[in-house]
Amino acid sequence: MRQFLLLLLLAGPAAARAQGRANVLRQVLRHDTAGLGRVLARPAQYHLQILYTRIRRDAAGQPHFRSYGYRVRPRAYFYPASTVKLAAAALALQKLRALGAQHPSLGPDSPMLTDSAFAGQTQVRRDSSAGGGRPTVGNYVRKALIVSDNDAFNRLYEFVGPEELNRELARLGLRGSRLLHRLSVGDQEPGSRHTNPVRFLADTAATQLRYQQPAGYYAGSWPQLGLHGEAIGQAYLKGDQKIAGPLDFSQKNAFSLPDQQQLLRTILFPETVPPARRLHLAPDDYTRLRAALSELPRESAHPRYDVAHYPDTYVKFLLGGAGLAPLPPGVRVFNKIGQAYGFLIDNAYVQDEAHGVEFLLSAVLYVNADGVLNDDKYEYDSIGFPFLRDLGRRVYEAELRRKTEPPK
Repeated sequence: MRQFLLLLLLAGPAAARAQGRANVLRQVLRHDTAGLGRVLARPAQYHLQILYTRIRRDAAGQPHFRSYGYRVRPRAYFYPASTVKLAAAALALQKLRALGAQHPSLGPDSPMLTDSAFAGQTQVRRDSSAGGGRPTVGNYVRKALIVSDNDAFNRLYEFVGPEELNRELARLGLRGSRLLHRLSVGDQEPGSRHTNPVRFLADTAATQLRYQQPAGYYAGSWPQLGLHGEAIGQAYLKGDQKIAGPLDFSQKNAFSLPDQQQLLRTILFPETVPPARRLHLAPDDYTRLRAALSELPRESAHPRYDVAHYPDTYVKFLLGGAGLAPLPPGVRVFNKIGQAYGFLIDNAYVQDEAHGVEFLLSAVLYVNADGVLNDDKYEYDSIGFPFLRDLGRRVYEAELRRKTEPPK
């Protein structure tokens, strides 16, 4: 027991507190043995982790947080998939804000043209989804968060660069995280260390250069996180070949569940975070991030999304089940999801202003019954999405049942 508590303290005080008060979350989980029981009966098989944070406001309206965890293991690896886009989006806006101090006309809506300088890199000159037809950091942020666009993340990764991304993750106190590669383009060493040159123009119609960033190369060491369980599965497909043995994730992105929730809290409640661990953003940047985190695809003017392909809960796994159900009336969800290799993750802040309900809920589970990765045979629809939908609804219903309590 002493060694277990020491590991929790080393993992971080939030994780330790969450595990120490797990009884409240467990009570919520026990309330629904039908919808959640299949996964809860074998939590280790499903790599299940849940982190639930209640929020209560005092008489002055200041938020107070109390966290409860179920199998929260900050050092246990899971593939974070698209959840890393939240970090890239926030840090891209932060970098742009810093550059704006030297180049006052530079901002999120400045046209950003991406060039290529290394094998596998691609250029971007136009973006038909943007209001002015030119790619911008602001539009990439919106695409990355509203519908989880992979190319948008890749452009933000290239703009910020892996050195700054990982340095800033550490400064923010997110020490269970690393960003090592682009998404969905087979990015690996050495290409993942090389970033594209980019140019910012004065406006969408101009050719006048405002700022130019040369191609980059990161020669340093990747973060050493001391994670375990980075070899996953019983076999994996590589092209048409099936290879026996687990797939090695030690050179892939990592983003622990406590780190994910902490970053979301840093964006939504920056005043509750120590100054040294805050993002260096202006109020407009926070507004931009919060809007993209909560906006439904049909609510977006730029980019514009077809509701037939992007239903309201397309990227709302908790409560919505990725299109399985609508959100409860009056509920807004500020979140970032991930889905890959059988892993499903949602990192969310849920708000029902009319009923005075607000809470943070983050969860990950792994649904890959045959143990084979890259075969596209995952139980997302039959197990994963229904579980996350029901989990979100059970926690939301528990919050509705609770009477208002003063912070303790």
